[in-house]
Amino acid sequence: MHFIFSNEVVLLFDFWNVHSPAGMALSVLVVLFLAVLYESIKVGKAKLLHQAVVSVSVLSSQQLTEETDRDSSASDSAPVSRARLRWFFCHFGQSLIHVVQVVIGYFMMLAVMSYNTWIFFGVILGSAVGYYLAYPLLSMV
Repeated sequence: MHFIFSNEVVLLFDFWNVHSPAGMALSVLVVLFLAVLYESIKVGKAKLLHQAVVSVSVLSSQQLTEETDRDSSASDSAPVSRARLRWFFCHFGQSLIHVVQVVIGYFMMLAVMSYNTWIFFGVILGSAVGYYLAYPLLSMV
């Protein structure tokens, strides 16, 4: 197999059948957008992870100070269960975001495996643009 410059390609699904230069340009834009979205999701997932770690550590430190202040163990069960529930929801949300990221990543990989040079350039350019736009947001954490 080798890369070809062509205006005709079938991408990902049978109904995504490109036969014209305008269709190829639109397909490259869609693939470019998917690559930007993939990079943005990576950054969003990292920010969400950071926020989850900070919030769980704050809850844990608050629970430690409450434990030293209180002698009864019955009153400590509510904050502990609240912290566990919060951790569960954060972890569940991160898992869903990870699934979306993996699906988009495989779609981009399969699009590149069409061996169409224009689609390949769309994925590469989209990844570069997504990295350029999204990663400065990561430093604002």
